[in-house]
Amino acid sequence: MIETDRRRALRAGAGLVAAGALTTGCAATGPAAPARDRPPATTTPRPARPTSAAAPAPRRFPGLPAQISHGPRTRPRVALTFHGQGDPATARALLAQAEKADARITVLAVGSWLDAHPGLARRILDGGHDLGNHTHHHLDINAMSEADAHAEITGCADRLRRLTGSIGTWFRPSRAQTATPLVERLAHRAGYPHVLSYDVDSLDFTSPGAPAVTRAVAGGIREGSVVSLHFGYADTVAALPAVLEELERRGLRAVTTTELLT
Repeated sequence: MIETDRRRALRAGAGLVAAGALTTGCAATGPAAPARDRPPATTTPRPARPTSAAAPAPRRFPGLPAQISHGPRTRPRVALTFHGQGDPATARALLAQAEKADARITVLAVGSWLDAHPGLARRILDGGHDLGNHTHHHLDINAMSEADAHAEITGCADRLRRLTGSIGTWFRPSRAQTATPLVERLAHRAGYPHVLSYDVDSLDFTSPGAPAVTRAVAGGIREGSVVSLHFGYADTVAALPAVLEELERRGLRAVTTTELLT
């Protein structure tokens, strides 16, 4: 009965839609091998981070590359990562859905979005989620000069520091799956030991419909996957309950990227 109620609640969340979208998404990637089914894992609910907690700083993970696209393939965990921009109502709906399912996510926020909606930085952290840097204006950072790219990274880092006391736990390049060597070096100089990439692209920024978003995630996800999703799209809000149901069916747990790698 409890399991049935939970599935009903997840499906009900699909009705939460909000307007507003990003003008463009980041680069696509091909699907990884599908995960095999396994019985749902028994988990203990995790408390949200209290409002008084200091925001965590970036961490170095010895033995991992400078650019990380996935976590260990031997544990039933995945990281759902969201490019943070768009209508704040959509962001709040996605955060609420994730928390209802005891899932934790990673948000890579755009600095100008934080300027417009400063309360969302603390809302993300108070939900127990990771918060990171997705540049200040969400432009093609790999095509920029060194000075401009550095300004994009540090501009967002400054907003995060002002709002939370930290530059955020992760940096992800804008409009690109991976960073060029130059952008990688600039991110390191700004205080980020790793660049966060991904191995599964939901393609939600193309607005293909919620079922297509769910299929893209389900077809590529496996142990250790890092999934690229976006705030600001109604399809993503509508798809998230089904995505979380699929993870549960496979015995996979949605955790922050920091938890994925720890």
